[in-house]
Amino acid sequence: MQVSVDRDRCCSSGMCVMNVPEVFDQDDRDSLVRLRQTDIRPDQVADVRLAAELCPGGAITVTEDEPADG
Repeated sequence: MQVSVDRDRCCSSGMCVMNVPEVFDQDDRDSLVRLRQTDIRPDQVADVRLAAELCPGGAITVTEDEPADG
């Protein structure tokens, strides 16, 4: 899983920070979302997906990793 944020779409609701404070933070200057970590642990996957769904501005994008061939 990869997660990215679009600060131009962020409306500073803080839903992401409330759901996964280990992954998301808000900038002190403008309160816009920023990533604290980019390597999402397996135990954080469901919470990160939920944060993306709850984001009113649609600022969080979750991209699932391609399954490995083998």
